[in-house]
Amino acid sequence: MRNTLHSAPGAPGSWRGRITLSLSRKSTIIGGVALAVFALDRYTKQLVTGNVELGSSINVVDGFFDLTYVRNLGAAFGFLSLLDSSYRVPFFATTTLAAVCLLLYFAHKTEPGNVLLLVSLALVTGGALGNLADRLMYGYVVDFIDWYIGSYHWPAFNIADSAITAGIAIMGEEIIIRKKL
Repeated sequence: MRNTLHSAPGAPGSWRGRITLSLSRKSTIIGGVALAVFALDRYTKQLVTGNVELGSSINVVDGFFDLTYVRNLGAAFGFLSLLDSSYRVPFFATTTLAAVCLLLYFAHKTEPGNVLLLVSLALVTGGALGNLADRLMYGYVVDFIDWYIGSYHWPAFNIADSAITAGIAIMGEEIIIRKKL
C-alpha cells in the first residue's frame, strides 16, 4: 500500500507533496537515520575514550575547537548531575524511553510524504538512544566536542546532542512554520 501526500502544484513546499513513500519506506527512513546517528555517536565516543585522557584536550582548531573528554552526570548543562546515581540513572532512562515512545508515535502519525519531519524525529530518537546507552553502561554521558572563543567555552557535547539539537530545530521549523505534525 502506498501513501501519498498531495499539494497543489506551485504551492509553497509543493515539492514535498510529490514525494510518495510506502509505510515500510517510512519505517526504513526512521530506522536508518536513528541507527546511523546511534552508530556514529557510539563510534566517536569509543574513539575519544580510547585515545583521550579524561579531562585532557586535543586542539583541533586553535582558539575555537578542541576534543576534550569529559563525563556528564546530568542532562543538558549538567542538569540533575548532583542527584544520587541510584535515582539519576533510572530517572533519565525512564524519561528517555518515554520520549522515544512519544517520538515514534509522532513518526507513526506523520504523513509519509513529510520526509523532513520524519528525519527530524529520527535524529532526536537516535541521539536520545545514544546518550541512553552511555547512561546505562557507565552512569554518565561521554562528551567531547568543546567549542570556544578565547576563554568563553560552550559546555562540551557529543554527536548525540548534535543530532538532538538538529532534529529539534528541523521539527520546530516544520511544526511552527509549515504547521506539520
